[in-house]
Amino acid sequence: MSIHIPPSLHYRQYRLLWIGQLVSNAGSQMQVWALFWHIRMLTDQPIALGGIGLARILPIIVFSLIGGAVADVANRRNVLFITQSVMGLVALALALLTFNGTISLWHIYALTAIQALAVAFDTPARQSLVPNLVPARDLPNAFSMSSLAAQIGSIVGPALSGLVIAYFGQAFTYLFDAVSFLALLFALLLMGKVAQERLLAERPAVSLASIKEGIQFIAGHPIILSTMVLDFFATFFSSANTLLPFIVRDVLKVGVVAYGWLSAAQSIGAVGAALVISQIEKIRHQGETFLSAVVVFGLATIAFGLSRSFWITMLALILIGAADSVSTIIRNTIRQLQTPDYIRGRMVSVNQIFFMGGPQLGEMESSLVAQLFGAPAAVISGGVGCILAVAWVRKRWPQIGRYSGEEAIQAGAPAD
Repeated sequence: MSIHIPPSLHYRQYRLLWIGQLVSNAGSQMQVWALFWHIRMLTDQPIALGGIGLARILPIIVFSLIGGAVADVANRRNVLFITQSVMGLVALALALLTFNGTISLWHIYALTAIQALAVAFDTPARQSLVPNLVPARDLPNAFSMSSLAAQIGSIVGPALSGLVIAYFGQAFTYLFDAVSFLALLFALLLMGKVAQERLLAERPAVSLASIKEGIQFIAGHPIILSTMVLDFFATFFSSANTLLPFIVRDVLKVGVVAYGWLSAAQSIGAVGAALVISQIEKIRHQGETFLSAVVVFGLATIAFGLSRSFWITMLALILIGAADSVSTIIRNTIRQLQTPDYIRGRMVSVNQIFFMGGPQLGEMESSLVAQLFGAPAAVISGGVGCILAVAWVRKRWPQIGRYSGEEAIQAGAPAD
């Protein structure tokens, strides 16, 4: 198979978005894993990590549906400019508080909640913008490349977080994240108008009726609903990787630099999988591939929990990342292709509750299990729960297993 430039990168607007995400994601991932380590330094109670999950999910539950409705009636590019600016200011506040030595757990929880509020509006606008930048035939490739950008950032960010904490200090991880948001803001400025903006005048204002319409759309499309439900349960049970600081210090007995590399391990696997998919012209048997990837995700999570070796843990996390990348690319493609543009933001907002609710509530569940039975038990039980969730979803919605990717495309996209 010869290497070629992914087709989605031939479109200037998407290429700008992709480059901006590449840089910004690295900074954001540096902050995420630095926060986990910071909490571990402030307290030795695993339950404290559950507070992060709560701070992230509550704003999503309250504001996500509104964010989706806004993404369908407002200028998506302008929405992104506002949300990215807010998230950059949150990172700057974390840096200043840490530099001053006045930061405490409640600061971390409060600022995380503000960032989650921005995410509630950011994710529907950003994901709904992608189909406005590339034609439908290149949409699977675009989501593969978006996943690749996220995962490259997730390798560079966590790996750098360990090094930056070790050699410069905790505060610099937050400062670097604040600066990284400038890349995406600059890309949005250069992008110019997109096709969605020409349709804004034809769309209704944000209302309870428009939010209800989005929920009814999801409920009436079993293929989309089943991917969301499985996404929720799989990430709820297998989100115990937030316990990695406790695994690193208390089970593997290694330091912060090793923590940085283990934090990046999932993304190493995800990048490898995304690179392979980006070179595949068409993904066949998408339903079965999606379900199989989630099973592998659960099995690798069990291996992660059982491991007492740095290298076995590294390998298990790489496999978790690869499996998650495959499932993410397929489920995003299914949802966007089967959703008309006028309702894409609301579809993503409902999905956001599932895909963010799962891991954030899962962080609370895993931290509680870890508090009672230890971190390895929390990880292993989560992997088992993930596999059971696949079996239930396959039985409840058998059409997802039969989905091939050849089904009629309902969503529109701009011409080449």
